Amino acid sequence: MMLPIAQRLDDAGFEGIELISGSHLKKAVRELREDPWERVRLVSKIITKTPLRLIAGRVNTFEYNPPSMYRLFVERMSANGIREARISDEWNDYEGWKFRVAECHRAGLKSILNLIYSVSPKHSDEYFAERTRQAASLNPYRLCLKDPGGLLTPERMETLVPIIFKNANRIPVELHTHCTTGLGPLCCIKGMELGIRSINTALPPLADDSSNPSLFNVAKNARALGYATAIDEESLRSVSRHFTAIAKREGFTIGAPVEYDYTQYQHQVPGGMISNLRSQLRKVGLENKIDQALEETIRVRAELGYPIMVTPLSQFVGSQAAINVIVGERYKEVTDQIIQYALGYWGKEGAELMAPEVKTKIMDRPRAKEWAAWQPPEPTVAELRKKMNAENVSDEEFLLRWNLNVEEIEAMRATGAPKEYLTARQPLINLIDALSKRKDYRQIVIQKGEMIVSLNRSATAS
Repeated sequence: MMLPIAQRLDDAGFEGIELISGSHLKKAVRELREDPWERVRLVSKIITKTPLRLIAGRVNTFEYNPPSMYRLFVERMSANGIREARISDEWNDYEGWKFRVAECHRAGLKSILNLIYSVSPKHSDEYFAERTRQAASLNPYRLCLKDPGGLLTPERMETLVPIIFKNANRIPVELHTHCTTGLGPLCCIKGMELGIRSINTALPPLADDSSNPSLFNVAKNARALGYATAIDEESLRSVSRHFTAIAKREGFTIGAPVEYDYTQYQHQVPGGMISNLRSQLRKVGLENKIDQALEETIRVRAELGYPIMVTPLSQFVGSQAAINVIVGERYKEVTDQIIQYALGYWGKEGAELMAPEVKTKIMDRPRAKEWAAWQPPEPTVAELRKKMNAENVSDEEFLLRWNLNVEEIEAMRATGAPKEYLTARQPLINLIDALSKRKDYRQIVIQKGEMIVSLNRSATAS
């Protein structure tokens, strides 16, 4: 789907194009039956002028990541054509940033360091001033005010953006916000008024909803404010037509603006995670308790020390809230991840700020004593290869095996080459492709002038 329009994206004038993240390794193999490394290689052969970006947070999202595997991951992304890395730490933690920035720089990648926005009593002006100074001290290529939950408001932008600029040591600042609450486009306008010159956007039909604001909307508003844009919008309209045609043909959701929803500021559960909560409750016949689970999420987050609601912390909070509702007694049952969280394995800040009475309840069980004795290992790549019987495979294959089981990878390989997608500029071929899937006709005839195309179902197919 990407390849037919990659050249137009490269020619459009973007400062960067975000292509892949660590979580995509599993997603591409399991759900698309596609090799994520081949995605990077194929796209980087076409997109040569515009830097391709990697989202370089955790690689194996819900498991411990040895430093050696993160190092190998960013090295191989760089070797295959990635030029920039947008780096997050779920706590905005200096030590987490420091390690990832150093590894990305060592791999030859420019770093864009995320300052993740959140709303809580501890996420004050002073908090963001301090974290901005810490981020800037690592000398990244850029900083990014990242709002994954769509929680920013124009009013908060007025107070927050000047603080970030004041403490950024003249490092350029990008804005990355989402449309979850409907305010994303307004925050982009306010960001431009306050001096932000680079905005992360998406192209319809992949814009709006829980995604980024539409490029076309942001560009239109920029011009209304008296600014010029550096993007060739006309060439990108054909890209949107291409993806819209695919979305309609494949039955994908088409992004649309959303209504303002104040409850999003209260529970702060990301849009995709709400569907997971519903699924958990549905399995035990309690889907009608979704509102109660979201209310419980507010309490659990406060008791866990107000973690930022991003992966994996948001999943820990949401899953525990669902368990509390399902069991009917708070913290009677807890996940291993919540025990690890209380021990500080998922960030010292969470363990230190957790409500004492909740921490005591979590740690007062045999399973917690087992985890308390665990020490995070730091194996080398060679040691892991030997342990996994993967000493003779490529680095890319080894990274897939570290994330997935061999059967999943073999199923992906057995699928063969990715399906070829045509552009919307080839309407006849698209029409024939769509009509060929119809099973309710024996013969379909297409005629234009003197040209006739006839599709006939064989007797065997009938």
